[in-house]
Amino acid sequence: MALAAVETMAFGIPTKELVYGGSCKAAAGSSTSLGASSSLFGTRKIGNGSCGHEINVKRRRSAVARAELMQASRPISSFEYRTSAPVEDVKKLTLITAIKTPYLEDGRFDLTAFDELTNLQIQNGVEGLIVGGTTGEGHLMNWEDHIMLIGHAANCFGNKIKVIGNVGSNSTGEAVKATEQGFAVGMAAALHINPYYGKTSSAGVLAHFDSVLDIGPTVIYNVPGRTGQDISPAIIEQIAGHHNFAGVKECMGNERVEAYTKQGITIWSGNDDECHDARWDYGAKGVISVASNLVPGLMRQLLTEGRDPKLNAKLQPLINWLFMEPNPIGLNTALSQLGLIQPIFRLPYVPLGIEKRRQFVQIVEDIGRQHFVGDKVVQVLEDDDFLLLHRY
Repeated sequence: MALAAVETMAFGIPTKELVYGGSCKAAAGSSTSLGASSSLFGTRKIGNGSCGHEINVKRRRSAVARAELMQASRPISSFEYRTSAPVEDVKKLTLITAIKTPYLEDGRFDLTAFDELTNLQIQNGVEGLIVGGTTGEGHLMNWEDHIMLIGHAANCFGNKIKVIGNVGSNSTGEAVKATEQGFAVGMAAALHINPYYGKTSSAGVLAHFDSVLDIGPTVIYNVPGRTGQDISPAIIEQIAGHHNFAGVKECMGNERVEAYTKQGITIWSGNDDECHDARWDYGAKGVISVASNLVPGLMRQLLTEGRDPKLNAKLQPLINWLFMEPNPIGLNTALSQLGLIQPIFRLPYVPLGIEKRRQFVQIVEDIGRQHFVGDKVVQVLEDDDFLLLHRY
């Protein structure tokens, strides 16, 4: 069978077509007469034929064509003023709260409660918010609602606190689109994890991060307990020089934190129980915190006023209680008991049992109710007080 390479143009991109001749049978039921090749919009004459044989044509883009196509699909960008923060401003943040998302009885967002929670964070000196993260149950939202919540936070509070949208996904395509949308609605920076469940190679993780870093200021989140895959130091060191790389929320312990900070990489501890030591002994800039939803003032004191082992020890029972079950179960239960959100859970999350709720009341009394958000009396609540939603 004869084979010939024919140079063609498609949308201004040079390609090569491999032309096979000699058989009257068409591949996959599609054929053209000899001397014609398949094109995007039909057939095209490429030469003279005399035997009536049919040919099957396959396109193969050259390396140059692929490179040009990749360049043509660069991230959506705008040169107009945006509310996204300069990377250096993101690096200065010390206390960032992974904010809770509250719900109404029908499962929609309770924006009134969300606004109250956010204002309490601002009033207590919190500098940044993670919106739609694990704590905010972004994984239980569709993308439309997810981006709407980021936009709401940025529109209402972006001039008072840095809104960092969790726009990560295990699909690079989804992550790119959500990141573009998040910056379009006003977030200051993006939070990105490595692809989870359908794990990829180290080269794939690097390519995934390269795809989103080009769009805007980015914090990388390493939490192998949830993704099933550690983001290795080799990967972080390769992307650390990117102009949009802000730093890492690191959950792999303080030795890892110190290894990065010695290289000048900005790190936020991802573990409330370790954040005091991470900050004062291992060089971390601060923490991305769950506990600060409840005691933002004390967490700010812990992270900004110097080494304080006594306060750190005082907070450990609360932190241990918060994480006795997977986050955000403890936080959702606590905010319900404090009367700041309606006791509504989106399944598969369910509240902590009544004995653990009694423990929380005691923890609040031990630390002091005045240190917790809100001003209502902390309650135990009965099991029947909680509403569990399976449709939302």
